[in-house]
Amino acid sequence: MTPALNFPPALLLKAQGRGPGMKAAIFDVDGVLTDGRLYIDDMGERLKAFHVLDGHGLKLLAQAGIAPLIVSGRDAPALRRRVADLGLAHAVYGAKDKLAAAQALLASLGLEWPDVAVIGDDWPDLPLMARAGFSCAPPNAHAEVRAVAHHVTAARGGEGAAREFCDLLLVAAGRYAALLDSHLITLDGAAG
Repeated sequence: MTPALNFPPALLLKAQGRGPGMKAAIFDVDGVLTDGRLYIDDMGERLKAFHVLDGHGLKLLAQAGIAPLIVSGRDAPALRRRVADLGLAHAVYGAKDKLAAAQALLASLGLEWPDVAVIGDDWPDLPLMARAGFSCAPPNAHAEVRAVAHHVTAARGGEGAAREFCDLLLVAAGRYAALLDSHLITLDGAAG
């Protein structure tokens, strides 16, 4: 199957990093994997809404050898549940200093900033985005974040922005088409 997605060549070159593709991608949560709204009742934060397209994108990154990393300034049971459901191995919750948290995570994985992509939406994400080999923001991100991002997604945070970021990284790494083809095969191995 010929992929329908295409991105401008200059954007793909930037998203390749030192090539052939990024080794990891850091995701903020509130405003990127969610729409940024917090649902708080008298018992505390109770709900977060995540988009299934974003979740599948994170799983595709992992399948392609691009480590999805979560670095969140907040900690919530709903977030921990979502990370566990997706089988993500690397997450930092309640990071007061996202840069310190991300640097420690990257060091533990033997990764350097030029080989890492970041998607964020607000000022606490700026230090990560400034150091990353490639950075992205959803259109509902703060203006200063959109200004430093290499790419602003068409989809909003919590509405597919993370999936668009994942797809872009997969295309840039040359792994998208093979993953798409693998999804055309049924579980019994017959073409679907």
